[in-house]
Amino acid sequence: MAPSKTAKATTSRARLASIIKSARDTMRKDAGLNGDLDRLPQLSWLLFLKAFDQRVEQTGPTLNPDYRPAIEKPYRWQDWATDPDFSGNELKAFVNNDLIPYLAGLKGSANNAEDPRNVLSTIFRDVTNRMQSGTLLRDLVNLVDQIHFDSSDDIHTMAFVYESILKEMRDAAGDSGEFYTPRPVNRFMVQQSFLKLGETILDPACGTGGFLVQAYEELGHVDTATQRRQLHASIRGFEKKPLPYLLASMNLLLHGIEAPQLVRDNSLLRMRDATAADRVDVVLTNPPFGGEEERSVVEKFPKGYQTQETSWLFLHAILDQLKQSGRCAIVLPNGSLFATGDNSIGARIKQKLMRECNLHTIVRLPQGVFAPYTQIPSNLLFFEKGQPTQEIWFFEISLPDGRRGYTKTKPMQVEEFEPCVQWWGGEKREGRKEGPNAWKVSAADVEKSGYNLDIANPHAGDDLAHRTPQELVDDLIQTEREILGLLEELRGEVMERR
Repeated sequence: MAPSKTAKATTSRARLASIIKSARDTMRKDAGLNGDLDRLPQLSWLLFLKAFDQRVEQTGPTLNPDYRPAIEKPYRWQDWATDPDFSGNELKAFVNNDLIPYLAGLKGSANNAEDPRNVLSTIFRDVTNRMQSGTLLRDLVNLVDQIHFDSSDDIHTMAFVYESILKEMRDAAGDSGEFYTPRPVNRFMVQQSFLKLGETILDPACGTGGFLVQAYEELGHVDTATQRRQLHASIRGFEKKPLPYLLASMNLLLHGIEAPQLVRDNSLLRMRDATAADRVDVVLTNPPFGGEEERSVVEKFPKGYQTQETSWLFLHAILDQLKQSGRCAIVLPNGSLFATGDNSIGARIKQKLMRECNLHTIVRLPQGVFAPYTQIPSNLLFFEKGQPTQEIWFFEISLPDGRRGYTKTKPMQVEEFEPCVQWWGGEKREGRKEGPNAWKVSAADVEKSGYNLDIANPHAGDDLAHRTPQELVDDLIQTEREILGLLEELRGEVMERR
């Protein structure tokens, strides 16, 4: 297998989109791949190897004369993937029996989380080549090899296209019960966390890496190589499932982090077993909710706080994972805010939260932000560890005028958070005032209510009482039109699947 030289050329966004479309068309022909939940991981691990070869293996020796390749011959992309004659059953056998087992068996330094061998082995221990045709596999590899990762412009272009693929991945995953955070939501949460270079940032339920990528983009304008290494080491994630872990690793690699600090493990067990040295400055996360954890995980938590509800367990674990003066932005459903009573584990966890942390802000999201996968109303909680809560500010994000909800084709937009950003008062939260969308409650009143945080906007009825009959009728007509639009959209999706 004679490697050919990689051309130093850029890949335009249009060209890249065309290559990705051809790659997906190629995979659709293969009998071993069934839907995007098979095709996208197949494409991802091939993209990962190509990007790793160009961004790490080929640039390593120029940056460090003592650089030791993470992947030895003949397993480097440049050794096997660039030979057009290496195809069919021979290629398929090499990938299945040699390449993937070799990558899965790599062993890096046990004391160096940045060792790329550790990243590679963690990813590839769960990778399977699902393509049955070695010829189609050759065609797919040829297409991936046309993508270039030589410059930062190439990386940004690929990251943009890859995020569109991830969105489709999330759409497909939503059908199987997994929901990912819309980009406007994680962007707002990162922005209002006021991150600083040098802080350790963790998402313990990182999924495909949306919060981590957003945090990296927020802090990514660094001046020196030392600052760059510090930034890369400070962005960390935990993910239990192999597929999101692979996608998150690829996502971070494409955004410029060559050795993503991701751990494939049960996040709750990881946090319960953590030491003081493992604590972090910032947690940004949308933990799974509505699920149940197995008994062995639940028993890791103190008596009185043991529950199988995942959102409660994550919240409790995060409180212990934060450094003193650390802060958190977390997505929680309305049901978590409501749980009350002396015998409620949820109420006890909220009591712990308010006694150990300043729960300064709760942002109430509109109905259907996670539509069409779930209509469960959700909230964003912002708190800082170290001082007890005295008062809690609430801000309700309103639906845009004329809208009654969100759909897959008409999702939430980042501009809808702008009134809240303006009201926020900067990092020190100065000058906040009550208004149609903002109100506050005292910690004492929350305690009297049994720690019920599901507090409705007290101003919500003001507008309704002053609206004319014509405005109300117009409102009903608009609602009917939106329902009709949703039905037409649903009919179109049904027709596409036939």
